Amino acid sequence: MLATAGAFAVPVHDVRLTPDELDPAQIVAGDPVTSSLELGGGRGIWEITPGVVTDVERDEIFVVLSGRATVAVEGGTTVELGPGDVCLLAEGAKTTWIVHETLRKVYQTR
Repeated sequence: MLATAGAFAVPVHDVRLTPDELDPAQIVAGDPVTSSLELGGGRGIWEITPGVVTDVERDEIFVVLSGRATVAVEGGTTVELGPGDVCLLAEGAKTTWIVHETLRKVYQTR
């Protein structure tokens, strides 16, 4: 999108996201659903509803716009996330996301 327009803006709290396929093997508890809007170049907006899921991360930085979650890194740290928090995830980190309130973030991966 950005490459063709030169500039791009989107209302991150109100933009409609597209449902994603969540691998059932990743779901530990609850019935979480993910959705996203890819903005191009590894950037986008992503949302997850309450539940517990596992993931293997990409090298990523993101800002939490709304919601709350606890992210535990296997063999590493646990972080509490809420609105305004910036988080860095390392490539290959095995994580467990405990989503307390629907979480929406803007992200950049590489």
